[in-house]
Amino acid sequence: MLRRALLLPTAIFVLAATVLSLGFSSFAQQPAKTAVPTTTEKDGIKKITDLAYVTDGRPRQRLDLYLPAKSTGVRPLVVWIHGGGWVGGTKAGVNAAPLLASGYAVASVEYRFSQDAPYPAQIEDCKAAIRWLRAHAAEYEIDPARIGAWGASAGGHLVALLGTTGEIHDFDKGENLDQSSAVQCVIDWFGPTDFVNWGADRTTYDRPDSLVSKLLGGPVLEKQDLARLASPMHFVTAKAAPFLIMHGDQDTLVPLQQSMVLNSALKKAGVASELITLKGNGHGGPLFTAPEQIVAMKAFIDKYLMPGTK
Repeated sequence: MLRRALLLPTAIFVLAATVLSLGFSSFAQQPAKTAVPTTTEKDGIKKITDLAYVTDGRPRQRLDLYLPAKSTGVRPLVVWIHGGGWVGGTKAGVNAAPLLASGYAVASVEYRFSQDAPYPAQIEDCKAAIRWLRAHAAEYEIDPARIGAWGASAGGHLVALLGTTGEIHDFDKGENLDQSSAVQCVIDWFGPTDFVNWGADRTTYDRPDSLVSKLLGGPVLEKQDLARLASPMHFVTAKAAPFLIMHGDQDTLVPLQQSMVLNSALKKAGVASELITLKGNGHGGPLFTAPEQIVAMKAFIDKYLMPGTK
């Protein structure tokens, strides 16, 4: 049973391999490309790439979907949102096989980067993708009531926003507005949560050319109102989704304090939340893929997404 339990989140960690190896502050910018949806089948998996979740949208407003090649009935969905400092990263390269074998469908979402448009474009895109997936749930045999979000670094920030703004519609723009953008659970790997109270050496963070300043469209010290609206901490209520948060205690890019304050706020609001602190790890690292973390994440997503496991 343990061996089987370890299989599913192996895909999760392959999902995040690029994020873990590159870190929060040093991502190569990915070139935009125009593409049309393509369906391929291999090893029992149907992969549909470049599905546009915004009609006539930007090249990055697309997602990839991984499903069983043969219908197996309605499945819960795990949505991966990549990191990259909001300036890079890619939805490609997801190893979804173990997740599919364990009864999940998988979506991998790209979104506009800060050089395309400043915040809140990024969370608007993520919410548009969730709504699109719900609007097409029947077509792809997805259970619209069981959608979880998981991301690392900048992706962790965006899934944390998804998890705390499910009942807030300020970021719901565009199409499929009859669908909810809420998610049922969140796995947040070392995502920023409070841009107003960074809680560490702010020298790099406050620079006009920092990644956060680029995200906000100007120096963070001059964009404090927008910084607050970009902070998942700002939106914590009792209606937030359950969270599993993982963070290294040696992270010099996103301080551990960012996850600690979010975890505390969620608990104070009565939301199920757990923070796993990985000693000796920085912004990512080998302990994120250790067996005990794999088991913890599988138990978490099964609890909130798999029928009959709550």
